[in-house]
Amino acid sequence: MADSANLKQREEAHWAKTSRLMFTHLGVWFFFGFVIHMFVKPLNNIIIPVLGFPLGFYMAAQGSLIIFVVMLFVFAKQQDKIDREFGFAEED
Repeated sequence: MADSANLKQREEAHWAKTSRLMFTHLGVWFFFGFVIHMFVKPLNNIIIPVLGFPLGFYMAAQGSLIIFVVMLFVFAKQQDKIDREFGFAEED
């Protein structure tokens, strides 16, 4: 019975950390998916020196996509750390 209670506590703590991580990444995703694109016109006044592109164009065309791919890898690494912390990780 004690193992069942301990497992329940670990599951709840695991879900609390997982949901906090998920909502954090959703917030970052929302920012780069929607908020940045709302400011494309003002950002176009800033020119990237090396590339010569307006910053707004770059963020809309490439920057957000790069952030999304990086977020996938970061999320997977952070989630694996949480899973290992609570003993729910898959075997390597």
